Amino acid sequence: MKTLLLVAIGSAICNNVVLSQFLGLCPFLGVSKKTETAAGMGGAVIFVITIASFVCSLIYKFILTPLDITYLQTIVFILIIACLVQFVEMFLKKSIPSLYNALGVYLPLITTNCAVLGVAITNVQNNYSILTSVVNGLATAVGFFIAIVILAGIREKMEYNDIPKPFQGMAITLLSAGLMSIAFFGFSGVV
Repeated sequence: MKTLLLVAIGSAICNNVVLSQFLGLCPFLGVSKKTETAAGMGGAVIFVITIASFVCSLIYKFILTPLDITYLQTIVFILIIACLVQFVEMFLKKSIPSLYNALGVYLPLITTNCAVLGVAITNVQNNYSILTSVVNGLATAVGFFIAIVILAGIREKMEYNDIPKPFQGMAITLLSAGLMSIAFFGFSGVV
């Protein structure tokens, strides 16, 4: 249990997938203009990464490894992730069309979000058990959720500030993300 807690804290806070590993920057920067949209993207990423971690671990341990075809892991993981994203996209289109429209092109981009694939490959490289893989995936996704919602909140507050012209737009967003990254690096000695 202690190991699972350390993996969870390490993945969510200390080794945040966006702010310390710099994976998943496209949706992080593209969908973080409004808090509601960022929370929706974070929720979709939580679902996809958690389920992908579980399914990828199962397939790797019970199909790829026994058949000695582990060299196909990247292709198989991408196919699994693509199927899960299609499921999320269909669900949101039917259930929450406003969020589906707000996420726009960034929802299908979860398929190519390197954070999702990165977690699946990290679980295999670290030889995590299936439970540890799921905990790592969930914690990593929660870390993504925390980072994107914080950045969205900062960006919403910055709309009301007088920002010098050279820093307007993506420049101030990248600067804010860099400062957030420095703040999260402060947790690196915790675990």
